[in-house]
Amino acid sequence: MPAALPRVLSVIPPMTQLNTPYPSTAYLTGFLRSRGVPAWQEDLAIALVLRLLSRDGLAQVAERARALPANAQSPAVQSFLAQQERYLATIGPAMAFLQGRDNTLAHRIVGRHYLPEGPRFAALDVYEDDGSGDPLGWAFGALGLTDKAKHLATLYLNDLADVLQGAVDARFEFVRYAEQLAGSQPTFDPLADALVQAPTLVDEVLQQLTHEAVARHQPGVVLLSVPFPGSVYGAFRIAQAIKAQHPHIVTVLGGGFVNTELRELADPRVFDFFDYVTLDAGERPLLALLEHLQGQRGRQRLVRTFVRNDDGAVQYVHLAEPDVAFAEIGTPTWVGLPLQRYLSLLDMLNPMHRLWSDGRWNKLTVAHGCYWKKCSFCDVNLDYIGRYEGASAQVLADRIAAIVAETGQTGFHFVDEAAPPKALKALASELIARGTGISWWGNVRFEKTFTPDLAELLADSGCIAISGGLEVASDRLLALMKKGVSVDQVARVTRAFSDAGILVHAYLMYGFPTQTVQDTVDALEYVRQLFENGCIQSGFFHRFACTVHSPVGQNPGEYGIALAPLPPGGFAKNDVAFTDPTGTDHDALGAGLKKAIYNYMHGIGLEEDVRMWFPFKVPKTTVRRDRIARALQTRP
Repeated sequence: MPAALPRVLSVIPPMTQLNTPYPSTAYLTGFLRSRGVPAWQEDLAIALVLRLLSRDGLAQVAERARALPANAQSPAVQSFLAQQERYLATIGPAMAFLQGRDNTLAHRIVGRHYLPEGPRFAALDVYEDDGSGDPLGWAFGALGLTDKAKHLATLYLNDLADVLQGAVDARFEFVRYAEQLAGSQPTFDPLADALVQAPTLVDEVLQQLTHEAVARHQPGVVLLSVPFPGSVYGAFRIAQAIKAQHPHIVTVLGGGFVNTELRELADPRVFDFFDYVTLDAGERPLLALLEHLQGQRGRQRLVRTFVRNDDGAVQYVHLAEPDVAFAEIGTPTWVGLPLQRYLSLLDMLNPMHRLWSDGRWNKLTVAHGCYWKKCSFCDVNLDYIGRYEGASAQVLADRIAAIVAETGQTGFHFVDEAAPPKALKALASELIARGTGISWWGNVRFEKTFTPDLAELLADSGCIAISGGLEVASDRLLALMKKGVSVDQVARVTRAFSDAGILVHAYLMYGFPTQTVQDTVDALEYVRQLFENGCIQSGFFHRFACTVHSPVGQNPGEYGIALAPLPPGGFAKNDVAFTDPTGTDHDALGAGLKKAIYNYMHGIGLEEDVRMWFPFKVPKTTVRRDRIARALQTRP
């Protein structure tokens, strides 16, 4: 007779997001419950921040900060200690305000006499006074009271993050916690060394939270999903705490980081913390694992799972079985997550850019994978990109309705790699037909299928914003990337979205193989014109990274580069260094690109020559200043 199904607890480890839960546990918990598995979830990332940023938490931080020698106290720590009583008095109300539980506090916050101000408030000096004596008056005006207060409260929290980093844990960040220990780290040694060090205050609080969660749920299995390198250290600390007191609990590691960087895992020390490590979509591996734990399936019949075998070596076990169809994975559930306790932050004043940190969004996927899967910089061979699979508009609309009924919240972020236009059109029509009053935003490819008519339909269905990859704004490089779009096409598509009242964010890239200084200057000129012509409202430049799973990494000769040998090790493997014969100093150019895009998002410098953003001489752009305007007037 098979053993009873174990209780499963899915955990979000520090750090991911503060404004909304990362969706992996919601998907897994919803799926497991649909299969009759007693499943629960916890977000220890938000729990950790709320415990640290409380009156008691800050009192403990202050105690450790005062023990530091004066010459070891950072400016943030010194400011905190000088205003300690004000921080202790305001932290509770400030957190309640950012959780939306006390909006009337905005009046006191904007007066600039309530919250203590540390070094992060110097950022306000970059804004020009509009004559009112208020450096933020231009951004928020007379009616933007709550948003202005939210921005000031965010600076206050960022000051406290700097205090935590300077006083109790040098690795602490709200999003990228200790990511240098894991990201593309070939050896497990740095992580192993960190895990045997005496715990910091952050570690101690995380350990307490872990034991409280275990006591609450009494799980037999704990799933830890790590989407990014910045959540790996926290996941290992959680597993360490569980194994120390509850060695019988089965711990399982999975998530986006594992799926990309641990595909060749060979270090057995990982299994001192985790009993199993699974790859790619988790539904099928988890069903197989649960059957194994019930005695219904031998270990050699697990699916996409690493184990440590009886000889102490790492073994990859994969009995080929079909994945659970995307249409059959069930509806994600947020039951058990503290939806009213997430923090709406306002780091960036740009109305599009703020969506990533402000407001709690129900995260949902329109389709699994990417329907294009050709971009040369992307991990197109991995499951999360390469296996494209959709669901009907009716199924998606049913999921949306169920989530709204459960959470009471109507904001959705569609987190696809690139939501397919055909599916979005069908979904929009279904949402309109049902009268579903949601707001949504998501990521797409800027392809010609997104006509003005389709943009209007999406807006009518509740679409408020769209993000997409322009990458390097150069037709030569876009063709080399196999992006499948041109600069002129992107201009027309993004303008169609903007004309429909939909905000547009462009993902931008620099440092792609064979990209020259001239290419970079010309790309920035294209971006300037896209802002100037109202095509895009937001953007972000990131440095190209060659990964071992991308077409560039697998066929470097086709892109004119040579890869550096990968260092030995049995842990993470993703980014790979390369030599580009152009010899372009992309790091030096990157600072200018990021300065330019920051100012463009605030409407500053759009009439200036793009060369002004670089602190050294660069060539004049070869792009006509009316290139985008002409493209918008030309029918494709």
